[in-house]
Amino acid sequence: MTQQEVFEVLHDWAQQGVLRRLDVALARFLHELCPQMPSALVVGVAILADLEGRGHTCVMLDEMPQHLAALKERALQAGSTCSLAPDVVWPLDAMPMLRACAVVHVEGEEDAGAPLVVSAGRLYLRRYWRDECTVAARIHERLQYETGFDASRAAAMLARLFPPAPDHEVDWQKLACAVALRGRFTLITGGPGTGKTHTAARLLALLWANRDEATQALRVALAAPTGKAAARLKQSIDRELGKLSGLEGMSDLSHSLGPARTLHSLLGARPDTRRFACNAAHLLDVDVLLIDEASMVHLEMMAAVLEALPPAARLILLGDKDQLASVEAGAVLGELCRGAEQGRYTPETSQALEALAGTALPACFIDPEGPLLSQQVVMLRKSHRFGGAIGQLAFAVQNGDADTALRLLQPSHDPAVRLLPVAVSPAVSVAQIVAELAVRGRAHAAGYAAYAELLQQQPPADPQKWDDWAGRVLRAFDRCRVLCAVREGPWGVSALNEAIAAQLDALGQLRCRGTWYAGRPVMVTRNDPDLGVLNGDVGIALPMAGHDLRVVFLQGQALRTVSPSRLADVQTAFAMTVHQSQGSEFEHTVLVLPEHHAGLSRELIYTGITRAREAFTLACADVQILREGIERVTRRASGLLWRIDKLSSS
Repeated sequence: MTQQEVFEVLHDWAQQGVLRRLDVALARFLHELCPQMPSALVVGVAILADLEGRGHTCVMLDEMPQHLAALKERALQAGSTCSLAPDVVWPLDAMPMLRACAVVHVEGEEDAGAPLVVSAGRLYLRRYWRDECTVAARIHERLQYETGFDASRAAAMLARLFPPAPDHEVDWQKLACAVALRGRFTLITGGPGTGKTHTAARLLALLWANRDEATQALRVALAAPTGKAAARLKQSIDRELGKLSGLEGMSDLSHSLGPARTLHSLLGARPDTRRFACNAAHLLDVDVLLIDEASMVHLEMMAAVLEALPPAARLILLGDKDQLASVEAGAVLGELCRGAEQGRYTPETSQALEALAGTALPACFIDPEGPLLSQQVVMLRKSHRFGGAIGQLAFAVQNGDADTALRLLQPSHDPAVRLLPVAVSPAVSVAQIVAELAVRGRAHAAGYAAYAELLQQQPPADPQKWDDWAGRVLRAFDRCRVLCAVREGPWGVSALNEAIAAQLDALGQLRCRGTWYAGRPVMVTRNDPDLGVLNGDVGIALPMAGHDLRVVFLQGQALRTVSPSRLADVQTAFAMTVHQSQGSEFEHTVLVLPEHHAGLSRELIYTGITRAREAFTLACADVQILREGIERVTRRASGLLWRIDKLSSS
């Protein structure tokens, strides 16, 4: 095929939605820089860009033929009549082709700043290669150092912070604090209810007790990827520190902590640029940086954080390695936690931890060949609030056990978890079936009817009583939430939001007319510091005594009211995507799985299940969809772990 014919095929595939227009534009741009670029590499660039849009930071060269075959199959399924001729194939040995191309740099050879980079059998866009090198180098540097501290004072403080564990039980929270005390980089992972913020608060208390004796200062920054997650982190830390008020210096620590911030705010995001005010030349003014919900931090942001962090500062990452990764490219937390279940602590690490925490690690977690990174990764293994059928279901999904997951969803099992079979028919839409469940609820599971009933009450005229009523409405709404894997289509967020509003309207519980109506729940989709609302905040439009609508948000125990006319970036929030729900919990969660969706994965299903506290309902047309999703594990292509291991062994 000629180059022009190749681009005609790619443009057709972009129109069919098989590729993004951006993918084709990048391939054309690089072809203009290097007109001699072979057709195979033109298609390879489009594939690389497509994979970046799906969260990968690179593509393995030896996997390019499979990606090319998958791309052709997607085009065929989309109904495209255009196809690449058989002569457009990725060569078995692609290195000669890549070396001969001016837009490709091979790592280790002279670098002229080419936009594509080949490294260790992987093809990268330069900026992801650069970010990966930065993250690997900065983490490796931090792993080299052990921090100084008074061991006897630290051991005594750990004993006061953590009561003795039952016989033969490892206190992983205590061990996590001991691990973090010894190093400048620590990663604490664990599922819902394992006590990540509980541990983090006690770690801050431990660091405060062991702070520099000369300055008696400890500059702590709390951060998270989103405003909602940051606010939740601060509330959780404050609550946990309140439980330690009897310990000396805890009030000083509480007063020294400022508000938790988004990573963008912490680094000083600038409009119209990807660069930040804080960087390698202008470092953050911190001794400890604690980042929660780290699974949502993408590669580029992690590189920016590590570049801006002073060399002597501690970085502590909290997150659930099994949750969905970041929307943007990279799965940093998941990759750094690979193998966390095995522990792989060296005998030297084990001895040091036993001396500090008074706990001996079981032999199964000891590995004389354990990598350097593993010595600073701790997995919390005991859930203190997340058990029963929901916990069992989450554990089965987490371990890829589809048979057990399906058994747990049967009607004869615990009523906390239920399967809602959705029969697709012309008479009743998918959205209508799910909407009826969402509104009415089911046995042992709340629906939106409870919040709608409160809305039917006359709003009190007294301001204090109105605040009490508004708070009850918000809390009642938060008892239930519908989570979707997709935004559009009959199984998506848009259709379900419309159907739930229509169901409430038909029952006479809400009057859902126009854009704004009393009872409309909305999610903020962009931070607005001027209004005091953050991306992910959920509020409800409520009538004031004078019948004017105000959108009310519950922030901690306080209410914030905003005029609807000032909220430009919101969407109706009866239903939301699983991604948008990360970090939240609801009494009853309804997870809606579409008939066919290539992006359905074990991580998405696990994240949806673990949003439920007391009841979980799965809505799908065929349980085979659930089985296929559980079997599909997301493995984003990356060389980060390989690069850290290489640096550590060199």
